[in-house]
Amino acid sequence: MTQNNKTNKWTILRSKLKQRFGMDADYTSILFLIGLNELGHPYKKYNKDEKLAIMHIAVCTLLEPYGIYQYIGKDKDNWPHWKLVEELPPLSDAQQNKLITEAIIDYFEKQNFFDE
Repeated sequence: MTQNNKTNKWTILRSKLKQRFGMDADYTSILFLIGLNELGHPYKKYNKDEKLAIMHIAVCTLLEPYGIYQYIGKDKDNWPHWKLVEELPPLSDAQQNKLITEAIIDYFEKQNFFDE
C-alpha cells in the first residue's frame, strides 16, 4: 500500500472513531481501544496499571504480524500474553510513528472497520 493510501486510511480511521466515540482519537486512545477489543472483557473502570497492561496487549497484537511478539495464551484471569521473539531495531520517532500507524491500519483492515 502506498504511503498516500496509508495517510488516507489513517485520516478515515480517525474520523470514523471520532464519529463513533465523540472525541479525537490519538495513538494512546486507539491503542487502548485495540487492547480492550483484544482483552474481550466488558468495559469497566481500570486503574493506571491495568490501562498500561491493556495498551501493552494492543502493542503485542499489532507487532505480532511483524514477528516481534508471539502469542502464548491467556492466564487464569483470561488476560492474553505474548513473548518477545525479536527486539525491534532502534527506530527514530518518525519510523516508530510510521510502524505503529501502519500496524493500526492493518489491524482495523483485518477487523473490516473500513467496510462499515
